[in-house]
Amino acid sequence: MVLHNLFFLVLAAAVYFSLIPLFDNQVRSARGREVTILTHVLASGIPPTRLPAMAAYEYRESPNPLSAVLSMPTATRVFVDQHPGHLQPDPAAPGVLYRKDPARGVYQRLRIPEAFYNRAVARVKFTLFVVLGCIYILAVLVLESIIMPLYVYRPLRSLLDADEATQRGDRARELIGESEILSDEIGQIMRSRNATIAQLRRQEDALERAKRNLEEQDRLASLGLLSASVAHEINTPLAVLQGSIEKLTETIRDPHTLERLSRMTRVAERLRRISESLLDFARTRREHREPLTVRPLLEEAWNLVAIDEKAATAHFLNQVGPEDRVIGDADRLTQVWVNLLRNALNAIKSTGTILVRSWRADRNGHAWLAVSIEDDGPGIPPDALPEIFEAFVSTRLDARGTGLGLTVAEGIIQQHGGTISASNRAEGGARLEVLLPAPGVKAPE
Repeated sequence: MVLHNLFFLVLAAAVYFSLIPLFDNQVRSARGREVTILTHVLASGIPPTRLPAMAAYEYRESPNPLSAVLSMPTATRVFVDQHPGHLQPDPAAPGVLYRKDPARGVYQRLRIPEAFYNRAVARVKFTLFVVLGCIYILAVLVLESIIMPLYVYRPLRSLLDADEATQRGDRARELIGESEILSDEIGQIMRSRNATIAQLRRQEDALERAKRNLEEQDRLASLGLLSASVAHEINTPLAVLQGSIEKLTETIRDPHTLERLSRMTRVAERLRRISESLLDFARTRREHREPLTVRPLLEEAWNLVAIDEKAATAHFLNQVGPEDRVIGDADRLTQVWVNLLRNALNAIKSTGTILVRSWRADRNGHAWLAVSIEDDGPGIPPDALPEIFEAFVSTRLDARGTGLGLTVAEGIIQQHGGTISASNRAEGGARLEVLLPAPGVKAPE
């Protein structure tokens, strides 16, 4: 504020002191022209006393140059005697002019009205000072009340507010709104700042995700060390329990007792699957990959999932083509389908529908097979969708089980060189899509 006010003040002073000398020159030129005109008037032979406005010049004449009326200096008298008809100024009296009329031989004296010119110059100086002062005040008022608040103060205030929000970690207010950004240099700075902050936030988010992944990997590594011993400890008594249940089933005929034994069998099978999930994290299985028909694997996976009582009332539609094949390990892919179908079964209502479809896809000029498992349940919560395949996420689709089903499925699919993704259907429900290489396509290691 101080700098631009000082700038205007210096500019006004420069204009003032530049124009005043020009006006002084114009006044001196006008005075010189007036002297020339008076010379011609006096040389015309017309008595000056008869000319209008001569009283302003205090005109006097006398045949005696030394008279009190003229008070002509000696040097001036010598000059006018030698040069009749010429006007000679009095060096001691500014504005006083002397002349000797060659026709009549009389000496003439007149005074140029210096006060008039002095007043004119003074009026011009005063007027110019007032005008420049008014212009300066008006410019400062317009600048301070309109231009600076609109184009400087408000953008700078927005920048400061955004910076304060950035320091507080308030992401909702750290970016400057597009409506507040003008199309000038400050606006370019604001856009550049927004882009920089957005890029920094993206990098921070990426680092945070990497940090979470590392933490999860640490947890998974710890689980891997523990799971082998836990699975071993579970499998031994579990085998004894399953053998005992089978023996009892062969010897007992009571329907009510048989129903309880059947339920115990399903529970034991569930414990076995949990043990297998833990082993999947503890070691890497040796896989034998070959061309496989997908539809029978899905039927087998559904038969395993159908042990759950809820499967009896659910509708399972297997629309996978009978000739659709992929390259993979049958046991591992069956495990993937079991995990995905179990999640879908848990998501739907008791009479819900699970639909499995397949279609051929092209990736980089090679044939792939896509398989989708869709349900009509409530769908995937939006906040859980980005982390749907991460381990230990409580809101995942497989949260009712071990919490590792989708993580295991993703790992198996990636080992087969494929991809798995999750989304919500427009008509409601979830969709998990698996993409695997078809026969004739070399899967990446």
